Amino acid sequence: MKRLPAALWIWYRGTHFRGYQRQPEGSTVQEALEDSLRKAGVPYPVMAAGRTDRGVHARMQVVSVRLPPFYTSEMLSERLPPQLPPDLGLCVARRPPEGFHAQWSAAGKEYRYRIQLGGTVSEPWRPFVMETTAEPRLMEGRALTPERVAEVLGTTVGCRDFGAFHENSSLRKPRTLESATLHELGNGLFEARLRGDGFGRYQVRYLVGSALLTAAGVLSEERFRSALDSGTSIPGLKAPAQGLLLWEVLYPPTLDPFPAGERAHAPGLPLAPPFSLSADTDSEVAA
Repeated sequence: MKRLPAALWIWYRGTHFRGYQRQPEGSTVQEALEDSLRKAGVPYPVMAAGRTDRGVHARMQVVSVRLPPFYTSEMLSERLPPQLPPDLGLCVARRPPEGFHAQWSAAGKEYRYRIQLGGTVSEPWRPFVMETTAEPRLMEGRALTPERVAEVLGTTVGCRDFGAFHENSSLRKPRTLESATLHELGNGLFEARLRGDGFGRYQVRYLVGSALLTAAGVLSEERFRSALDSGTSIPGLKAPAQGLLLWEVLYPPTLDPFPAGERAHAPGLPLAPPFSLSADTDSEVAA
């Protein structure tokens, strides 16, 4: 009997995982997911839309898996959740459109990065936010204003080689950053939202961290723009992993297993941080 495909929308808090991809040492999301699938009667490897690094969270990670004969996505939706560890969960398990592949069908991703620019971070959010006052290099410059941070972030939009803002282990090639905006979430907490067709390793963290350095005047805007235009290396800042969230994986409409309404209101997503902030209650910061 032919094994039928399933598309899984999973979420996780990355704090206690050593990243997504299975590795020899330490617990990873892939290891925990495949072990849980095995207990649920699906003893096959999975393929994710992409990898996240140690400490990075995901509101929406998409995974392809083959099911045993006579095993349905509905059965998986019932049998998998009880086997998953506390910081890993399932939103949806569904049979995808023909030809779907979690990684190769993806058309883009949106990442969000949470930054405390003012006030005091609330205790429940402290493990999931970058506190700018805790970064010594930022303290060397002027006070950060949301408007200036939004302005610098906006300059990163475009199609270019972002080689100055990702690890050398990632392939250098043109990538398109479609949008990079800053949103106020309340009580001094802000969220940078970056959407594009693809990202190199640590690219979001280097872009956000270096934009903060530039907004603070520690890194000159001339050098920042030169790095964007030419790929020239700069002494940038890699923002800490704890503030980063893989928000959404994007697919062409004919291949997308998850309709727009479902994407907007993720079924089964925990309300606790880092997932509880609603996109309906924020406001974009004008540059």
